[in-house]
Amino acid sequence: MLMEEQNSSGEEEGSREKGVLYRWQGYSCRVTPERLLLARPVLHAALGTSHGLLLTDGHVYSFGEQPWKRVESLPAGPVIESVLSGQRVISVSAGSYHCSALTEDGLIHMWGENSHGQCGVSGMDQVSSPTPVSVVDGETHPPQLVRVLNVACGAQHTLALSRKHEVWAWGSGCQLGLVTSVFPVWKPQKVEHLVGRYVDQIACGGFHSLALVQILAPPEDSQQARDRCGQCKQSLFTMTDKDDHVIISDEHYCPLGVELNDSKEGRRSGQSSPAQTPQSKNSSPHFEVSPLSSKNICEGSSVGSQKNTRSQEAQPDPSLTETGHASHRQTKSTPYPDEQALQDYLKRISDQTFAEQAEAPSLGGSHPPSHQSSLTCPFRSDQSDELTLRPSSPALSGTDSITASSRQRCASNTTTDRKHSTSDDSSQHSSVDGGICISDLVISNGCLFESCEDGVGPTGMDFCPGDPLQGKKSTSLTDITLEDTEAHNRRGSLPGFSPVSPSGSHRINHLRAAVGAVTTTSTSESRNLLPSLYTEVWSWGRGQEGQLGHGDYLPRLQPLCIKSLSKKEVVKITAGANHSLALTAQCQVYSWGSDKFGQLGRMNAPSTVPNLTMISEGIRVWDVAAGQTHTLLLADGDCYQPILYYSGEQVLESTDNDNPLSRTYTQTPTLLPFCMNIGYVSKVFGGGLNCLALADQNAMGFIATIHELASAERKFYCTLSKVKSGILSPLLARTSLALSLGPSSMLLFQEMAGSFSKLCHLMGQHSVSLTNFLQRGKVIKTLVLIKNTDIFMDTYKEYCDPVGNFLVMGGFQSLLKPSQECFGKKLELIQTLLESKEKNTLPYDLLVNLFYMPLQHLHGYNRLLLKLAHCFEVSTEEYEWIQNGCSKYEDLARLVSKQRRDAEATFSFWKNFKGKNSDSLRKPSRRLVCESNNKALALQNAGRFSASWFILFNDVLAHAQGTIPSKKLFSSHYVYPLATLWVEPISDKNVGQHGLKLTTPEDSFVVLATSPLEKGKWLRAINQAIEGVLAVGLNGRIRVSRSSQKGEPPVSRTSTYTFSKEGRLKDATYEGRWLSGKLHGKGTLKWPDGTVYCGTFKNGLEDGFGDFMMPNTTFNKFERYQGHWKEGKIHGFGKFWYASGEVYEGSFRDNMRHGHGMLRSGKLASPSSSSVFVGQWVQGKRTGYGVCDDFSRGEKYIGMWLDDQRHGDGVVITQFGLYYEGNFCNNKMMGNGTLLCDDDTVFEGEFSEDWTLCGKGVLFMPNGDSLDGVFDGHWGAGLRVAGTFTKPFEALRRERKIPVAGQHAVPAEEKWKAVFDECWSRLGCETPGEGVHEKAWENIAIALTARRRQPRDRPKEPSRSQTKMLESLEVIPHHVGPVTADSYNNIRRYLMKACDTPLHPLGWLLETLVTVYRMTYVGVGSNRRLLQQAVEEIQSYLTHIFQIVRFLFPGLPEDGGFILDSSSSSDEGTDPLNSSTHLETPQQGWIVSSSSLLLPVLLPRLYPPLFTLYTLEKEREEEVYWSCVLRLNKQPDLALLAFLAVQEKFWPVSVSVLGKKKQVLPSTKDACFATAVETLQQIR
Repeated sequence: MLMEEQNSSGEEEGSREKGVLYRWQGYSCRVTPERLLLARPVLHAALGTSHGLLLTDGHVYSFGEQPWKRVESLPAGPVIESVLSGQRVISVSAGSYHCSALTEDGLIHMWGENSHGQCGVSGMDQVSSPTPVSVVDGETHPPQLVRVLNVACGAQHTLALSRKHEVWAWGSGCQLGLVTSVFPVWKPQKVEHLVGRYVDQIACGGFHSLALVQILAPPEDSQQARDRCGQCKQSLFTMTDKDDHVIISDEHYCPLGVELNDSKEGRRSGQSSPAQTPQSKNSSPHFEVSPLSSKNICEGSSVGSQKNTRSQEAQPDPSLTETGHASHRQTKSTPYPDEQALQDYLKRISDQTFAEQAEAPSLGGSHPPSHQSSLTCPFRSDQSDELTLRPSSPALSGTDSITASSRQRCASNTTTDRKHSTSDDSSQHSSVDGGICISDLVISNGCLFESCEDGVGPTGMDFCPGDPLQGKKSTSLTDITLEDTEAHNRRGSLPGFSPVSPSGSHRINHLRAAVGAVTTTSTSESRNLLPSLYTEVWSWGRGQEGQLGHGDYLPRLQPLCIKSLSKKEVVKITAGANHSLALTAQCQVYSWGSDKFGQLGRMNAPSTVPNLTMISEGIRVWDVAAGQTHTLLLADGDCYQPILYYSGEQVLESTDNDNPLSRTYTQTPTLLPFCMNIGYVSKVFGGGLNCLALADQNAMGFIATIHELASAERKFYCTLSKVKSGILSPLLARTSLALSLGPSSMLLFQEMAGSFSKLCHLMGQHSVSLTNFLQRGKVIKTLVLIKNTDIFMDTYKEYCDPVGNFLVMGGFQSLLKPSQECFGKKLELIQTLLESKEKNTLPYDLLVNLFYMPLQHLHGYNRLLLKLAHCFEVSTEEYEWIQNGCSKYEDLARLVSKQRRDAEATFSFWKNFKGKNSDSLRKPSRRLVCESNNKALALQNAGRFSASWFILFNDVLAHAQGTIPSKKLFSSHYVYPLATLWVEPISDKNVGQHGLKLTTPEDSFVVLATSPLEKGKWLRAINQAIEGVLAVGLNGRIRVSRSSQKGEPPVSRTSTYTFSKEGRLKDATYEGRWLSGKLHGKGTLKWPDGTVYCGTFKNGLEDGFGDFMMPNTTFNKFERYQGHWKEGKIHGFGKFWYASGEVYEGSFRDNMRHGHGMLRSGKLASPSSSSVFVGQWVQGKRTGYGVCDDFSRGEKYIGMWLDDQRHGDGVVITQFGLYYEGNFCNNKMMGNGTLLCDDDTVFEGEFSEDWTLCGKGVLFMPNGDSLDGVFDGHWGAGLRVAGTFTKPFEALRRERKIPVAGQHAVPAEEKWKAVFDECWSRLGCETPGEGVHEKAWENIAIALTARRRQPRDRPKEPSRSQTKMLESLEVIPHHVGPVTADSYNNIRRYLMKACDTPLHPLGWLLETLVTVYRMTYVGVGSNRRLLQQAVEEIQSYLTHIFQIVRFLFPGLPEDGGFILDSSSSSDEGTDPLNSSTHLETPQQGWIVSSSSLLLPVLLPRLYPPLFTLYTLEKEREEEVYWSCVLRLNKQPDLALLAFLAVQEKFWPVSVSVLGKKKQVLPSTKDACFATAVETLQQIR
């Protein structure tokens, strides 16, 4: 807190020194302002014609003539309005004869004259005391109360600005802007023609209205959809021949005040012309509406309100002649003509965007886009795994003249612009007679878009918040429709509307920013925290005095934009009785309207259009007020204490109160001499003949310092604006400038001009923000300069870089000649702007100083903030805040000074450097650190006649070589980026004590210093330069350095490097982690042909998990591998997508498929090759046990393989139910095989390749008969048999051995060995059962932790329970000593968790076994002959898994072992798994078996295919069972009970229903069934 407020007496004294109000009339030197004495400081005031309002902390006072009070005598001083006590009023407004007060809740109270409805209270001509007036939005369902932000009052009307920044009006006259002819308007109505625009301020004159509309971006040039006004039919554009070029202007004014498109269908009433008569929403249905003409509305509202006859001259609107009454039509307006037009517009935008994207060449990326080449990725659209390889940068247009570096800077700026969304209290809300909200809560912390209340629009578009239909309601005066794209060019105030595609608008914005044609779009931070300078002024109402500013004296029924003020950065508007004022951010005042008494402050200038008031040079106006016939200006002069200017009619002291005027007036604004005696004025008010000034005394220097800061900022902005308009614009307009500067320097100059414009715009916003700060409480924590230092520091840094780059490249030297041609040889204009007192300054130095001048302003921040901090106690929080901000600006000023010195030193170096191809080394952002021109550093083992010159820049180390070092002529040079340079001192006897070893990704060499001092100097300089490069990072943002305590840069770092030497990595670009010159850690490696690897590296090679993609020229597609690598080769588990359409998922070794894996083919290949193989691979070939499902042939092979061929025992099952088994060799069944058919026919013998019986064999019939002989023929054509048919007797039939399935099947123990070997390998065991189980547990924990952190394994974030389960599995369980009953339960629970987690090796094993099991026995494999093999395979699973479990838990007994229960009471009842293993033995305990331990986990997953096999095997028994069930189902219930031997006493002959016994009938069987179910539930 301030020192003056340390105690209560100090607070009381300070309150008297703040908020002091002075009143006077006229401008005579004899005028002495009268001080209005109140107990509390005045916060706000408003003046009417002969009365006024004052607002203090919690109270409203009124003074002057108030006939509505009905008092006998006029009070001597201000009188409190007791009705408003406790209402938390935050602002007051006064019209000619009525008043308003706005509360913190956004509610309005009004009182005073009400004969024209200006108070909004129906049925009363005068409202004696403040009465609430509700603003209700009837278009919403249900109707909602509108919260108000500001109120402005005129003579017969009132305007209200809602928190959604919409304008509401009531009262009488065309100044309302409503589409109605019935007056007065008692209820507030929305001004439809401003809906959808972001209205920032409102002001009321006597009979006209003003609105300050904020536009979201500078107007952009776009194609025009039409060339004539829709209302007056005049041309919208004019062309003027100017020597060798044509000037096209869109300065069109519609004399009728509204532009319409008559050709469009579906026109709403809100779009009607003044000559047409839509029905008002507030008019009664039985009234006949008079036409809306300028005459019958604006000449007299009282007369117009009583007319109900049609004008004979006005033609009715055809749209109102539809069936039904026109009075029932709602006047809601919309810019959308129809739905089809909207669709057509969106399609045009979409087509334009797609066309631009298709034309833009790609910069490359990890995933090559389809338009880059004909290669396409076969797995992008349908893969569940997230593709981590994506294009890393946006596309660049080949036709764009801006370089890629400039685009990247623009893109980074855009990214930075979206970081902050904090709001401040600097948005502007003002009116003619005050109405400024003084509460930070009411103005929502200055958030210009109120996103906290009404939501935020789509990303990348600036929407006016609130009702999402706002953008659809506007019927602007320029006929804004989605089809008419010129609307955005001529009216940029519609939120969220952009007629061009996002990419197109991005290019236009960047180009304009580069050439400095317009001020660049402000950042997101400044948009939300600082007032906008992109504004328009709209006016409507009576214009007989030219007060509307449209160049004529016509009235306007609806708001119309004043085109001449669109680019003037208007920040405040106000209005007198018949004149209007607009204050700009450049401290200029535009005035228009009545000038009968000199209130416009200018001579011999048109009064119907805005023109500048005549203010002396050096006077900067920062607040304005308007009265009935005068204008009051608050300005800065030579000192920072504000001064007052008066322009208008003189008021003399007279006893005749009816005529106090002297009929004399000022020609130009006149200085009021008493202004220096009343203190530091912060705001002025005007009304009637009176003037008010709100002043503060300088308490402990705080007020003076704030005013000095604001004054300095306004002066600084004015200077920057003069430089921009007087220096930059003329230079950029010169066609010869590009020839003088050259292409590179021209781009740098354009970039510097764009950064200058951005800094200038920020300073303009800040100067307006400081003015608002002075007028709104002066709370130090809301000062943007301290609260949001990042905005200012980033903008200054962004400007400092291009200025230094331009200096380094010799741009100022080249700019000197064009500057002298424009401004004279001595550059007098620049010398004037710099206020330089030195007369002999060189022109070159003037140019450099001019563009470095904005950076010197940082010293002013430091000085003033330090001065401001001294106004507070050292122990206060405010002091600490200011000191922190002061230190930041001090550091930035020091940094900027250093950067200027570095740029000048680098420029001097390049003038002396004469090396060959030096232009390739000379970069704009490159700065010299040190160089070895004095032979301070030499290359080891260099030639006798060779000379080396080492040059250390801020980003690279250059090594120049030549033979004439004395003349500094070098023939070649090598460049080593500092981000990938490692330096270490060496002390070797062979090298000496002064050696430095330099390591790069492709080279390593030693340099020798001449002395230890030089060695330390170079070592320190190189390390510091590397630190600076690493601190910036890959994305250009400053990041925290991880240097060691010795000041050395980290050996492990992140950087980008492109390899150039021959080898595997030639021309490849790597971005990622490094370790001492080698690729180590995560990174991305890209080759020019599109090959990309994204993953981990180790010692320069791919090692660990990675994603690899390479083009296949044969198929013209990409191939991709995602999995593990080892020493640069594919090694471990992974997934490979081949260009042919095959997909392999499994184990690899040395770039080949090795181990267990699954190969799916046919996805993109021909259907004839569609198949799936799962099994063992060795050196890229199928070898070992595997299952192949051939979809094209409809058969499945289950058996052994060798070198991609069936070799060994195997089984073949066809889709027709045939079962073959035998011994295979080279894909053929060798020797005798077996065929089993569905009807139990069995053949044992020889087969052909197509499985036809061919050769010797025996055919066994289902009835026992057999046919033994030689078979020949083909299926379907008949078989020929030469042999013996045998029909044995019954005894012999039982003795004969018919072949059964499984004789040639692979034993269950030999199946899926590769799967179990892979599991053992993941546990760290080379062979099954051999290894250290402690190491296995560590591998499990590492696998869980590492895999859990990889998002590729998770389609979505795990739940909290899943996360807890993974964390519990990472903990190694205690397994020391023999297993007890309790530990056995813990083991079982752990196994259940592990098997449910695929990240755990056991979980992966179980998941893989389930996959292969279903692969084997599902589909074609669903053959009843496989049941026995399926059961044996499950038993084999249990045996192998139990072996792994016993390895992890060595104390676990063998299969069949017994564990004693140490506790007397077991918890067998609490766990259902205990019931299967707990035995009633003399000694209670558990029998440990693989089945009891693992089957509850494994069987549920394998049950479906196993159950299917059982069903097929027992199919005949199933048929018999169901036939019995169906037969029994036909029997009566009593017969079934007798058949089931149920005693008769239990037969349900009767049932109790609601206490009554009823006989069981077929209709009551449902009740019996329900009773039975309920009884069973109770028994359970």
